[in-house]
Amino acid sequence: MATLSLARIEDYSNIKPTIERIFNLAKYQLNLKIRRVAVKPNLCYYWEWSTGETTNPQLVSELIDFLRERLSRNLEISIIESDASAMKCKYAFKFLGYERLAKEKKVNLVNLTDDQSEYVKVKVNNQSYSLSVPTTIRKADLFINLPKIKYMPQVIMSCALKNIFGCNPRPNKFKYHGYLAETIVALNKVMKPDFCIVDGIIVLGQSTKRLGLLMASTDPVAIDAAAAKILGLNASKIQYIRLAEKEGLGSTKYETAGDHIDYFVQRFPRRSAINKLTSVANVGLSTLRRITRNV
Repeated sequence: MATLSLARIEDYSNIKPTIERIFNLAKYQLNLKIRRVAVKPNLCYYWEWSTGETTNPQLVSELIDFLRERLSRNLEISIIESDASAMKCKYAFKFLGYERLAKEKKVNLVNLTDDQSEYVKVKVNNQSYSLSVPTTIRKADLFINLPKIKYMPQVIMSCALKNIFGCNPRPNKFKYHGYLAETIVALNKVMKPDFCIVDGIIVLGQSTKRLGLLMASTDPVAIDAAAAKILGLNASKIQYIRLAEKEGLGSTKYETAGDHIDYFVQRFPRRSAINKLTSVANVGLSTLRRITRNV
């Protein structure tokens, strides 16, 4: 059973003590031989972090400081993302503060769409998939996933497992939406992170709210099961979570350490069932319009 660490941020101007706390609570030991680190924030679109949609660059910055203090000042750290159907990394990195962060911390910004990659075959539900694995991820000694916790109509919710969908270097990701659950699981199989840290500092539900949560584990399935609970959802009814557990990526059963999960469950600004259905309908109409325009 995975250990899931949860911690409240007490001082928003200094997140590093909370980062250290979630590593300790999760009992995750950093290997002193680590030299290359890949960090995958959620930069799904051009939404600034204060909207609750994208990963807070301050969290990434203080994670970099923490890793260098614990391991080596000479770590080669890469912040990674890939182009999407409606988002280009070169603009997202600039607009969301990561270009400035990279210069200040002397780290690499890597657009995985431009990175070298190699095809890897993987089976999910006894079906074979051929996916590209970027070199930056393949050569990393430590791969850290920094997702957001949020509702997402196409798959009901998004957290650790869904964030790896952004590691697919192919920019036209819309074509995978017909078998999205299988694609998410397949990508996690070939690019499984070593450690996941959920950015729940600012969250978006019925409204945008400062939740002050960092949640961490080595098990992305456990992370997503806990995220579902916080969102007021049933993890067993979310297809890609069920499939990920079936395919051995982790377990929906977990034990917690640190702050009690109910503190965050009670404070998350949940959407009503009507609002969730409305969001699904809006996305469906938007998708239909795009398809119609291309016919």
